[in-house]
Amino acid sequence: MSILVDGLRAALAPTCAAYAIAALGLNLQFGFAGLINLGFAGSMAAGAYGLAVTVSLGGGFWLGILMALIATGLFSLLVALPTVRLRADYLAMTTIAAAEILRLVLRSSWAQPLTGGVYGIQRFADEFYALSPFPADQYALGPVIVSGRTLWLLVVAWALVALIALGLWLLLRGPWGRLLAGVREDESLVTSFGKNTFLVKVQVMLLGGLLGAIAGVVLAVDQQNVNPDNFAATTTFLLFAIVILGGRAKVFTPILGAVAFWLIISMTDGVLRGIADLSSASGGWFGQEQAGAMRYVLVGIVLILAIVFRPNGLFVRSGAPRMKATVAA
Repeated sequence: MSILVDGLRAALAPTCAAYAIAALGLNLQFGFAGLINLGFAGSMAAGAYGLAVTVSLGGGFWLGILMALIATGLFSLLVALPTVRLRADYLAMTTIAAAEILRLVLRSSWAQPLTGGVYGIQRFADEFYALSPFPADQYALGPVIVSGRTLWLLVVAWALVALIALGLWLLLRGPWGRLLAGVREDESLVTSFGKNTFLVKVQVMLLGGLLGAIAGVVLAVDQQNVNPDNFAATTTFLLFAIVILGGRAKVFTPILGAVAFWLIISMTDGVLRGIADLSSASGGWFGQEQAGAMRYVLVGIVLILAIVFRPNGLFVRSGAPRMKATVAA
């Protein structure tokens, strides 16, 4: 029972909401436009540090939100303008390189006075939590118990998920969405109709990056800490797993994919740590360190099985038609 409660807690957590927002942005780039951005974590880092650095320098929280969006917009344009014309494999390599360069700059010793270096920046979201309408008490969300601070962030984070998903649904069901499908399926055909595919790709990279910034801000506010190693390439790979698990090129499936992913991660972690305790008590080799690594192995196996048996995603009906790739007039 405790394992199930832990799984529900992870599926409701602000971290899950942040990954859902990030997955919506990555799905816009990868699922709808066919752009393989392996440096998506860089957008999240730019957003998180835009907020944290602004507040640490004496700016207010809301100014920090604005600076997070500006910083991520500049980073996304800096990456997109020279790369979106590249073939898919070269685009993947250049985007992951750009994100790693940003991460190394953030953790460098010469940037430490501004970014905190390897130690990061802590406690910059007090202004946000001061707005909480919930008293400092414990609240029950079914079997899950959360504090008033956590409940406030939960409400805001999942409201953002809902608003962003609704906005994307309205945007993508129109001509721009059909144009994205055309770029993904046959870019040459779209170009022959006189459409500027370069501009479309830049727009997708920018909009997806801004969603990554919002996700980075939610993560930073939840943890009250930003650290460059929290935005390594592993983060991007987890987001790809979420998108593939939920189903690409659908608006709402990344949200379900994020919930399923964190539910699986938490429950397998609980089972494995229980096995590790039993193994340690009996003098076995399987300890907590092995349990922590094994959970990602099991998630990888689940992902492989999902790709083999549910290639469209767990939450997409088998044989469901793809978005119609009609070039917008």
